[in-house]
Amino acid sequence: MRDGDEWVITGQKVWTTYAHKAKWCMLLARTDPDAPKHQGLTYFIMDMEQDAVQVRPLRQITGEAEFNELFIEGARVPDENVVGGVGNGWAVAITTLMHERSGLGAAAAAGVRLMLDDLVALARERGVADDPLVRDRIAQLKIEVEALRLTSWRGLSRIQRHGVPGPEGSLPKWQWSEISQRLTELAIELRGEDGPVWDSPWVYRFLRARANSIEGGTTEILKNIVAERVLGLPKLR
Repeated sequence: MRDGDEWVITGQKVWTTYAHKAKWCMLLARTDPDAPKHQGLTYFIMDMEQDAVQVRPLRQITGEAEFNELFIEGARVPDENVVGGVGNGWAVAITTLMHERSGLGAAAAAGVRLMLDDLVALARERGVADDPLVRDRIAQLKIEVEALRLTSWRGLSRIQRHGVPGPEGSLPKWQWSEISQRLTELAIELRGEDGPVWDSPWVYRFLRARANSIEGGTTEILKNIVAERVLGLPKLR
């Protein structure tokens, strides 16, 4: 609701990463309740350090609380903190998400490559590096990690040429989440009866990887984006 040269915002949001550390928050709010669902939205930059904003941490299975729930009761945001114009928030939000997924895919490709090296070292440590079934699974992961790296660089090259990420940025994020989960699952298997024991970084990696297919866009949503906006397949709805 507008109040002079400010907006008064009330609402609730879950899964806000590092909200407990943030000074500012990107906020998408409905400013026209009568407009269709993807219209009437406005993108704000909101000051988190006001009494109207309450942050409650969400404890994860890793023991951390990097995600949070926000409770907003009458928070005030000045007009100058509107991004992209009133009512144009959906377009700004989609651009933000595409940048996030493109950058996440590129960074994750490097991280998962290092994790793959650790997996090979673990297989040698456990004496199963020559097991043909283990070698086959590691080789498949290596192929997919390289495909992820190339796909990520392809997306970044597009941004360099055009300045704006495209929907294909959803693909490396989807690839990364599946690779990360299968890689850490294999590591836990190779550890045998020591698999769930908290004496190795693999246990943390395995538990943390559960969120990879949710954060930054669920795998189901990303598959729809790739199908409809990259491959041009018809919508099911």
